[in-house]
Amino acid sequence: MLYGAYRILTTIAGLALPHWLALRAKRGKEDPARIAERRGVSAVPRPAGRLVWFHAASVGEALSILPLVDAVLAQGWRVLVTTGTVTSARLLAERMPKAAIHQFVPLDYLPWVQRFLDHWHPELVLWTESELWPNTLSEIAARKIPAFLINARLSDRSLQGWKRAPGFAREMLAAFTLIIAQSDEDKARFTQLGATGVVGAGNLKLAAAPLPVDETALATLRAEISKRPRWLAASIHPGEDTIAAQAHHTVKARHAGLLTIIVPRHPQKAGDMAAAITAMGLKVARRSLSDIIAPDTDIYIADTMGELGLFYRLCDLAFMGKSLAVGGGQNPAEAAQLGCSLLLGPDMSNFRETSAALIGCKAAVEVRNPAALAAAIEWLLQDSRTRARMSENARAAVARHADAVNETLAHLAPYLEGA
Repeated sequence: MLYGAYRILTTIAGLALPHWLALRAKRGKEDPARIAERRGVSAVPRPAGRLVWFHAASVGEALSILPLVDAVLAQGWRVLVTTGTVTSARLLAERMPKAAIHQFVPLDYLPWVQRFLDHWHPELVLWTESELWPNTLSEIAARKIPAFLINARLSDRSLQGWKRAPGFAREMLAAFTLIIAQSDEDKARFTQLGATGVVGAGNLKLAAAPLPVDETALATLRAEISKRPRWLAASIHPGEDTIAAQAHHTVKARHAGLLTIIVPRHPQKAGDMAAAITAMGLKVARRSLSDIIAPDTDIYIADTMGELGLFYRLCDLAFMGKSLAVGGGQNPAEAAQLGCSLLLGPDMSNFRETSAALIGCKAAVEVRNPAALAAAIEWLLQDSRTRARMSENARAAVARHADAVNETLAHLAPYLEGA
């Protein structure tokens, strides 16, 4: 019943979708030159040979599948990768193998989905995490295309949402030949929703290559910062900027010359953040404006895209955003991989198992409020031995997932053979 209602609603909504896409393009959320791809229209011909379609929801998911893309290409398959955001498309243009093709995923409007599948004719579908689109999955199942949900996870919120429509959830999950979950907890959650054929393989995000860095930029910033004590507030959301600034003000009294580096999750928010922090009496510099880090700079706002690897290497102490002012958390794995000692807010529910593992092995500390954040920064800046031990523990925790790519490929092997 729910799926039927969904199909009716999306059919009606289809009349307005072109206007909605045009509006998103004006706001910078779609690429105007490639907006036809969102309607299932491609200017790129389908290559000859057997083709695997990878779909990744956004940046983190897209980067996590790159080792799989390399492996599948090496076995003689053609590869199509779809994502839904402009940011992910830009990053993949830099990092994806040239032999792979990127397209924006069509919206979940049945005629557009059918047009997309008619053009690309994938022999295998690999979706990451848990972005499930009913019309697309129904059409994949109707065409009997083997589909796998890889690196699959279910947050608390998603699980509770799907529980309200158990029949709908079972129907959606039945489209997958196999679900390869990130953890035992995720495996149990999918099984609880009625999925069959669920296995575990570890977290591909924890097995991914370290975030890249521009060595020239790293050397330049190290020279500007010199030996100043510093810490990083990574992927923060509105509200956490002032929390970081307040922590800076508190800790600076004990650590002269303190530098706080803030990386906004959404760089377009940087102007508002800079204004709010400046109003607190702190001196702000912004990377997007090519400001230098002067000796009296208090807060450096790194409002650019794709440079987290640079700032994780600059700072061995990092707070993960979206865990204090707002909830759910940001992925701590990339920071742990580069040896950061981590501070995590109380709500890391989107990365519960990863966060618990990092806290359990003493690579991370939970800070339950802004005062606790300031106290933890002050403590760890003072205690370099503990900070170094946390850094070693973080690297070791991530290394345990190094086989996630090979385990995932082992589950896919019967379907990848004979390309």
